[in-house]
Amino acid sequence: MTLAPILAASFVVQLHVVTALALIPLTAIQFWRPKRGDWHRWIGWAWVVLMTVTAVSSFWIHGLRLVGPFSPIHALSLFTLANLYLGIRARRQNRIIAHRSHMIGIAAGWAVAGLFTLLPGRIMGQAVFGG
Repeated sequence: MTLAPILAASFVVQLHVVTALALIPLTAIQFWRPKRGDWHRWIGWAWVVLMTVTAVSSFWIHGLRLVGPFSPIHALSLFTLANLYLGIRARRQNRIIAHRSHMIGIAAGWAVAGLFTLLPGRIMGQAVFGG
């Protein structure tokens, strides 16, 4: 494992990586802690902010260009931003099942996207596996 590919990347890639990695422990905490109370709300807001920064920063990353400067991963970023809004709105309307569904959907999409970053030739793949 080496940080060289990440350190050589642009600021926006570094920001994207840092926020995405910070989401790992917060996601685990949210899934395994009780779902009520101040801790869930505080960690949830931190998670929302980090997820928003991760999704928005992706629009300035253009390593895979399939449709102009964009790739299918950018559709996942749009999905994430829409579901963050819908999840927050559902919670404010006390629709807990809808809130849970939106947030789990975001976390699942984020996990799949994270696995794709480990492919050969991608920055995270180079950082984790070398080469």
